[in-house]
Amino acid sequence: MDMHTVVLGTSGTTAADVIAVARDNARVELSQEAVAALAASREIVDALAAKPEPVYGVSTGFGALATRHISQDLRAQLQRNIVRSHAAGMGPHVEREVVRALMFLRLKTVASGHTGVRPHVAQTMADLLNAGITPVVHEYGSLGCSGDLAPLSHCALALMGEGDAEGPDGVVRPAGELLAAHGIVPVELREKEGLALLNGTDGMLGMLIMAIADLKRLYTSADITAALSLEALLGTDKVLAPELHAIRPHPGQGDSADNMLRVLAGSGLTGHHQDDAPRVQDAYSVRCAPQVAGAGRDTIAYALTVAERELAAAVDNPVVLPDGRVESNGNFHGAPVAYVLDFLAIAAADLGSICERRTDRLLDKNRSHGLPPFLADDAGVDSGLMIAQYTQAALVSEMKRLAAPASVDSIPSSAMQEDHVSMGWSAARKLRTTIDNLTRIVAVELYAATRGIELREGLTPAPASQAVIKAVREAGVEGPGPDRYLAPDLAAADAFVRAGRLVEAVEPVTGPLA
Repeated sequence: MDMHTVVLGTSGTTAADVIAVARDNARVELSQEAVAALAASREIVDALAAKPEPVYGVSTGFGALATRHISQDLRAQLQRNIVRSHAAGMGPHVEREVVRALMFLRLKTVASGHTGVRPHVAQTMADLLNAGITPVVHEYGSLGCSGDLAPLSHCALALMGEGDAEGPDGVVRPAGELLAAHGIVPVELREKEGLALLNGTDGMLGMLIMAIADLKRLYTSADITAALSLEALLGTDKVLAPELHAIRPHPGQGDSADNMLRVLAGSGLTGHHQDDAPRVQDAYSVRCAPQVAGAGRDTIAYALTVAERELAAAVDNPVVLPDGRVESNGNFHGAPVAYVLDFLAIAAADLGSICERRTDRLLDKNRSHGLPPFLADDAGVDSGLMIAQYTQAALVSEMKRLAAPASVDSIPSSAMQEDHVSMGWSAARKLRTTIDNLTRIVAVELYAATRGIELREGLTPAPASQAVIKAVREAGVEGPGPDRYLAPDLAAADAFVRAGRLVEAVEPVTGPLA
């Protein structure tokens, strides 16, 4: 386990903390402030529970069953039952990092003191995270409204010592066995606690935060591959001049143009070798690379703004207010998060599309300005990278389908009480597939562009390009030559991009890129 510790207070958390817990196994602690806030809000819930008047979530049923007043002798059963009945997910297991983010973000809201959960329950949530116990959560079950109900219910079930969970060794076992093995006593839920553990946007928010981190790296990687393609195509870097981008002052566009310009600094290929086929302008996929990637960068910036607001929020229903009121609300609706998840899928699909167009241009002898057909060693005998582009095109096609927004859909549920839902969980799940595809697409462009540069014999590429070629060859991605089994090369290029090594290869030459 990583010894880094994240301390949760009452005022939210940061994206960096979410990633540290979800991906790097950081420990989680509750601040004294959070423990005090938890105890204070619990006193309010206990006082309301003792009164004869019904209070939603404390002494009533839930959703369409909220009209029934529940007697005190049945309330513990009520809280157990809501967890058990809502743990109704189906399908494949969700990734460990997603579940850890889900658990941590639910604990973040609990620690705010607005949920009425006892300090003991919150500490047990932290104990599960610190023990590396990951409840089994299934792909399907959340409509993104009233929170990510089924996913959060599977997490709450493990707190009760029920259901299945994955241990730190990756083996799935009964949750009760794992808790016992780590000296963790299952919780006995009391009034409101079952509901408070289920009512949040935590799953979609966790996936949004990780998607933003992944896309930031991928957009920088795509700026690099765009520069390499421009160089391999003997394009001009004049279109990257900062004064041109200053007159259309979108921040992301300027950052992408600057990244490309720094990668191309010192190139002996750009803009000087068009005698055989003079051209006034490069194709849009080359010339407009900063405009397309920049628009995506600005979309990421907006998505981060939404994520940061949500990280500062306490999403529950009902909530405990500082003046002692416990009030119902609609803050669990996932629309703000769902919209940006869909927006990111659209932007990523367009970036994948323009990367594929540059790759296709590199392989087409009629448009590559002197490169051999399909970058083949002996065209006709060899097929070169022909089918690598097919694979890339298939990935782009899927990304376009995944760009169809989930958030425009709504299926009424709970006997029409929950008659409009966000589908934010679905938006997040398809975005994760989109990001996987985009990584592979950038890897194929990297593979083609580096081969194209190496085939420009007698011309000296930019120092940054030379650094990329050296690093990618050392990573097991082979250079030009006769046809060979291509899948291992593409897998190695994918791993290179996925691990952030493309950015790491150029930054010693270019300095930090945006």
